[in-house]
Amino acid sequence: MTSVPPAADQKLNGDVLWDDFDPGVYISHNYLEMQAVDEEILSHVRDHFSDHFRGRGRVASGIDVGAGPNLYPALAMLPWCDRITLLERSARNLDYLRRQCPDYAPHWDQFWNVLCKDEAYATLDMTPRVRFKEAVQQPESGSLFDLCTDTRRWDLGTMFFVAESITTSLAEFRRGVGCFMNALNSGAPFAAAFMEHSEGYRVGAHTFPARDIDESEVRAVLSGYADHVEIHRTANPKQLVRDGYTGMILACGQRKDRRDE
Repeated sequence: MTSVPPAADQKLNGDVLWDDFDPGVYISHNYLEMQAVDEEILSHVRDHFSDHFRGRGRVASGIDVGAGPNLYPALAMLPWCDRITLLERSARNLDYLRRQCPDYAPHWDQFWNVLCKDEAYATLDMTPRVRFKEAVQQPESGSLFDLCTDTRRWDLGTMFFVAESITTSLAEFRRGVGCFMNALNSGAPFAAAFMEHSEGYRVGAHTFPARDIDESEVRAVLSGYADHVEIHRTANPKQLVRDGYTGMILACGQRKDRRDE
């Protein structure tokens, strides 16, 4: 069961000063040393993409929506698509991503090592840094909600801790998931991760909103867009990376045939 804030207490995505988000603080708390929960999630994503693409060729395009200062969703796509769009709204996060493209920081190697437990990653035909530079090239400024009207479509997609972590509004959360799905071609594999029962979060001196959602809401919002959805829930109290949430929900699936909508 999820809670609903009073209308007066709601904070919408457009109310947030996203350029205040400090990627350095966020990385130091979450990614300098890999969290057990991230290793678990990344392993599921790796296996999902590897199972989907086994015996197939590389597709043209992938997108990580709301990339923030997190490279591991893009790393998980490296063997599977020619180019990767990192879509990000915050100017400070964009600056971080652009600085990572030529040669990403050493702490991301621990995430790549988890991916390399699958042969497709371990036998990549070039180093991951070269592949990352080749695939990403230039991160793109933009909002999740821009994808509702964007006419481009991608063949592979990720969205990690975005739709529920930018607003307190259930309507905006659902619209955000729909915008992500709108960006994917029919049959495109995807992985989307969500904070469960999040009350919002702090990065440095600034607080940011979140929508309280649970597994049933994730299943419901994806049901109109996705097939073969598998949900992985992590809720070990010893693995929580901060206060104010109860676990993480990872949804892996395929985009439905758009003609059926």
